[in-house]
Amino acid sequence: MKNRKSDIEAIRRLFADMCEAWNNGDGPAFGQCFTEDADYVTFMGHHLRGRSQIAGVHQQLFNGPLKGSRLESSATEQPHPRFLSPDIAIILATGEAALANGAADPNDRGSINTNVVMKVDGQWKITAFHNCRVQSMPGGQFQK
Repeated sequence: MKNRKSDIEAIRRLFADMCEAWNNGDGPAFGQCFTEDADYVTFMGHHLRGRSQIAGVHQQLFNGPLKGSRLESSATEQPHPRFLSPDIAIILATGEAALANGAADPNDRGSINTNVVMKVDGQWKITAFHNCRVQSMPGGQFQK
């Protein structure tokens, strides 16, 4: 397979842009990280369909219960994509949305997510996202 260094950097930047949009409370910018027809499954099991709904729901969250929260993602540092084709990859990442009021944050908001990213018009976008809380495995701990 060809050297994927520039694609990996572009994917890393995509996740950095997503975190920046979250940290700025900017639903429309958050939505721009996704394809027009993206599927987004929240850790609560809600299925958001399309960039517009992803942006709108997140803006409501940023204006309400997630106001001032900070998102961190392992994919902003060193994503490890598994390329299925030159323009499609799977990214497993861990992350956490730390609430603005640390005293109200239960400190168990760590999550693991599966992302399908694809190159659209030369830009990497998330086309499917599935998020869930990190849980202990029977007989062992989850390894980040």
